[in-house]
Amino acid sequence: MKNATLRQLKVFEAVARHLSFSRAADELHLTQPAVSTQIKTLESHVGLELFEQLGKKVYLTQGGAELLWHSRAIIKQFQDAEEALAHFKGISGGRLNVAVISAGDYFFPHLLVEFARKNPGVTLNLTVHNRPELLGQLANNLTDLAIMVRPPHDLDTLNESFAPHPYVIVAAPGHHLAGRKRISMETIMKESFVVREKGSDTWFSMEAGFGEHLRDLNIGMEIKSTETIKQAIIAGMGIGFLSAHTIGPELRAGSLVVLPVQGFPLMLDWYVVHRRDKRLPPVARAFKQFLLDEGAALIDKLIPMPKPAAR
Repeated sequence: MKNATLRQLKVFEAVARHLSFSRAADELHLTQPAVSTQIKTLESHVGLELFEQLGKKVYLTQGGAELLWHSRAIIKQFQDAEEALAHFKGISGGRLNVAVISAGDYFFPHLLVEFARKNPGVTLNLTVHNRPELLGQLANNLTDLAIMVRPPHDLDTLNESFAPHPYVIVAAPGHHLAGRKRISMETIMKESFVVREKGSDTWFSMEAGFGEHLRDLNIGMEIKSTETIKQAIIAGMGIGFLSAHTIGPELRAGSLVVLPVQGFPLMLDWYVVHRRDKRLPPVARAFKQFLLDEGAALIDKLIPMPKPAAR
């Protein structure tokens, strides 16, 4: 073990967390062969196999499970040391680690650029995740700040809203409901919906928006990608329930329209979240305050708020 490196332990931890070499490679921005090489090198240092593959599935060996516990402790010690030393650097020269739910990647890079413009010398590290992955980032202390719609209930976190987050019903401009001035819930329930998968953040928002009507919703297709859902709607496969912050380019291009459905847009909030016991470095504290002070106005400038339908 004495020749093992921190990089190898980080690669090992990522593979063990995902139980997938390819997903670990995506997260670490490495090729899959590079990940496999790091694991093989670590196994040679340890003198044990850390993973076994049965069929297409990857499992930790007993030795791998034991090393995982120690690896996370070692990685955590290095993170604590980095965070402690970051307090001596201040904002300039600091590294901002922030993770965002997938709907936020349509506007969040613009906020980071504005923050960096005001704070030269900051290094930015942005990762984009679905909800389970984002909660894992928080639980495993892999990010300073998380940006999401629904803060976790089973983690001790500090959650502060910084901007409204509207959800809308959208359709292709040629849809027979496009151009209507007022659409009732009864009417919209007859339409076929293309939606995100159950368990996604958007699905939980649908539960809030449709309430008891959700069980009667005519779901024609479930898709895991917001981009694919938009293309399906544009192609005429149905209508959709999406974050207004994901459809700005399509609205400007005229390839999607917002349907004025009674009760919509559904107004939720964007939250900046971090573990309550997290000692935020100065750059993370500064970025959090930047979001609280300027986030809402900047987002609305990028993607103007949709107007509610007439009652």
